[in-house]
Parts: sequence; C-alpha cells; structure tokens
Amino acid sequence: MKKYIYILIVTLWSSSALAHTSHYKGIVKIEMEVFRNKQAIGYSNYFFEHEDNKMTVKNYTQFKVKFLGATIFSISSEAIEKYNKDKLIYFKSITFQNNKEKYVNLNYDESSQKFIIDGSSYKGKANPNSVIGNWWNHKILKANKQISPLSGSIKDQVVKYIGDENITLYGKKYLASHYKLKSKDDTLPDNKKLDFDIWLDKKNNLILKVTYKRMGDWEYRLKNYQ
Repeated sequence: MKKYIYILIVTLWSSSALAHTSHYKGIVKIEMEVFRNKQAIGYSNYFFEHEDNKMTVKNYTQFKVKFLGATIFSISSEAIEKYNKDKLIYFKSITFQNNKEKYVNLNYDESSQKFIIDGSSYKGKANPNSVIGNWWNHKILKANKQISPLSGSIKDQVVKYIGDENITLYGKKYLASHYKLKSKDDTLPDNKKLDFDIWLDKKNNLILKVTYKRMGDWEYRLKNYQ
C-alpha cells in the first residue's frame, strides 16, 4: 500500500521554464488543502516573492495518511524555485517520505539550454519545456513532460480539455475549465500511470482542484489565495 501511495505523491506535485510569471505578479500566497477519502490530512502552500523581472516561489507540504490509527505514509517537504524573465532557472527541494530523505537540485545551463538535474532518482539533463510538478502553475496543463519535485525523475504526459463546469469550494462559486492529465505511455502499469482531473480558474490562472483515485479518493483544493 505504501508503494502505491508513494507513486501518487511523486507524480502529484507535478512550473515550466516559461511559467508566465507575469500572470502571478499580484499573488502573494496560495493555500491548498489535501484530502483523502474526504478527510483533510494536510496542506501544500506556496509563497511568492516578486522583484522586477524575478520571482521566487517557496512551497511547504505536509500530510499524513493513517490506517487503523497508524501512520502508513507521511510527507514533509520544502522547495524553492526561482524565475528570471519568465524562465525557470533554479529549483531545490528536500523531502522526507516516511523519514527517508529525497532531494532535487536543478539549475538551468545557458550554454546547453538544458536543465541540469541532480536528484535522488535521476541525474542528467532535461528539456527546459518540462514542468516541475507544482499545482500553483497552470503551465502544467500545456507541457508534455513533468519533473518530479521529490526525486527529479521525468515523465511524459498528455492533457485533454474536457469542458467548462461550475464548482463550489469553501462556499465560493467558480466557472472552471476541466482538464484530464494522463500518462502518454498507455502501456505503463496502472500503479505508475498519471491520471488526474484538474479544474482551472482561467480568470485568475489558478488551479482550483485536483482529484484522482488510487487506494482511495484524493483531492487537492484551493482553500485561499491573496
């Protein structure tokens, strides 16, 4: 069971090189609450700093999954990503998954025009159009590859627009665009496939909600932003 949940979280925190940081110029904070089987189990919050053409985003994520009163899975993670003129130039994360340390160190190399990744699961180069899996960045819906913010591994993805829907979160009503994000390789085992439903508020370029099913019903909900 731990293995299945770990795969979900690695792919879930699934910012591209071109993040259109100007879309987030007025954003200071994004708070998301994490649910499993309709029970709140933790949070994933983002804090933004703006200076001229530069933007820094800090993420703090913590949650625990319990079964029969015992903690069977836990995540405690801190990450920082930096942008210059809409381009991702730096990402670093340290994550403790069930007290086991994982990490990512990513830098943009001007000479090769590639990301250089030193991660606990992958070391090498990556196309700068890849996204780092964070739910603050709507560019995840336009990218064809994502980089795990836990370990640096790279996965291919496809995104399909489903339609516009009315949804309500914490008493607020939104007209949201519904997307399906899935693995490009359909031959992957089910426990390794990406399969997420994502709702985007195009007015503010904010991801409102993310849901998926595997060993329970999971949901990330936009609780507050400013």
